[in-house]
Amino acid sequence: MRKIFLLGVWLFSFVGANAESREDMSVSESGSVNGHTYVDLGLPSGLKWATCNVGASKPEEYGDYFAWGEVNPAPSNNYSEDNCSVYDVRTSELKERGVIDTNNELTDKYDAATSNWGKGWRMPTEEEFKELLNSCVWEWDNLEGVDGYKVSSKVNSNWIFLPAAGYRYGTSSSGVVSYGLYWSSTVYESNSYRAYYLYFNFYSSSKYTDYGSRFLGRTVRPVSE
Repeated sequence: MRKIFLLGVWLFSFVGANAESREDMSVSESGSVNGHTYVDLGLPSGLKWATCNVGASKPEEYGDYFAWGEVNPAPSNNYSEDNCSVYDVRTSELKERGVIDTNNELTDKYDAATSNWGKGWRMPTEEEFKELLNSCVWEWDNLEGVDGYKVSSKVNSNWIFLPAAGYRYGTSSSGVVSYGLYWSSTVYESNSYRAYYLYFNFYSSSKYTDYGSRFLGRTVRPVSE
């Protein structure tokens, strides 16, 4: 009887621990805009972050990849200079063409989040990525078999998951499972080839904003005000 009792206690503890783990990884949702859900992380700016990438229906899905300033995935999934209409275009010309505004951010017509999800959604700025980095707790985790960062609020129980979707160059993908590279809406004005993005790396635990080639295919996580 004692063995049966101890086995029962062990099974209860095992199931309870796993139930707690599953509850801990249940997806946070605070509301929706145009049918797409967002999470309120209690950020100083009040900005709300989408639960999924553009082109994804679940937080753990990678979604679509975009060149910067393009609102559709590259033709034939070939991410090259020829398939990025704003590659090697100076900041002054980008403003003249209405690609970016006076704050050096993409306008609605060239914003992959706005164009695909509608008004109320847009791509985050570089500064908003920095706020996410500085105002949340970042933990490497796994959601439904997919690796990435669980980004948790410091003021409430909400969180978002950013899958390590890597990036696309030409017709090939790179860094999937280990790296995350998410476009911002902010142009790198000192160079006609580059724009800012969020970068994270599992191997070194690095997390920061950087600037890189506009024609590369990167994922997009929308925000709402």
